[in-house]
Amino acid sequence: MPGEVQGVGARAVAEFEGAAGRQPPRPLGQGDQLGRRHAGVPRRLVKRPDKRAERSRRTREKLVEAARELFIAQGYGATSLQEVADRAGVAVQTVYFVFRNKRTLFKDVVDTSIAGDAEPVATMDREWFRAACAEPTAAGQMRAHVHGTGEILGRVAPIMPLIASAAATDPEIAAQWPDGPDPRYTVQHAAAEALIRKPDARPGLTVETAADLLFALLSPELYLIFVRDREWSPDTWEDWARTTLTAQLCAGPMVPVPPSQ
Repeated sequence: MPGEVQGVGARAVAEFEGAAGRQPPRPLGQGDQLGRRHAGVPRRLVKRPDKRAERSRRTREKLVEAARELFIAQGYGATSLQEVADRAGVAVQTVYFVFRNKRTLFKDVVDTSIAGDAEPVATMDREWFRAACAEPTAAGQMRAHVHGTGEILGRVAPIMPLIASAAATDPEIAAQWPDGPDPRYTVQHAAAEALIRKPDARPGLTVETAADLLFALLSPELYLIFVRDREWSPDTWEDWARTTLTAQLCAGPMVPVPPSQ
């Protein structure tokens, strides 16, 4: 059981990082409006911003932020939905209407902590990841990739113990992140595929070895050891991770790369 609970936090991060991104609908542009008018659609029927949807989005964000603060301060089990409602300045019925129950709210807190926003876009579809992979050099990719990953880990770090403790007290929490192939490895494998094609990638480096090193050294568990347990600053961790991975993955007088299996 302890091993299963310990892995829930990592699976939560992995599931969100590797989930297939769903792009939001394309906003109605000026050209679309003109086209509709020319097609005989009255001006009053042209789609306008939905104020109700915007209010709903802001309410959801307030609830998630209030819940995150309370979960971190008090723990999952000790926090009631009434307290979340009070912190957010809404009626408790609103919390039930938006999330139905505390488990659903908790998962939203985890997902938005990992992503940094509420957009349903997976890591590999995010601009920072694509820009990192598009860097012309392996060293440049490592700099951008470690920075982007560090921002995710910085948001996730405070809730990793929370996920484990919540799963220990509520089996249905753990069931939200079932065992299976680790999508976090899929993300690092994609980064490795881009990296080995760079002109300064280490000669003889394989995709599998690069992916293994990225997967291990950029893990939430190792980040917490340094930043939470050993009290490194996030900047110090980023410098260490970038320097270590650059030494292993880029050409130059570097430490030998572990042999591939």
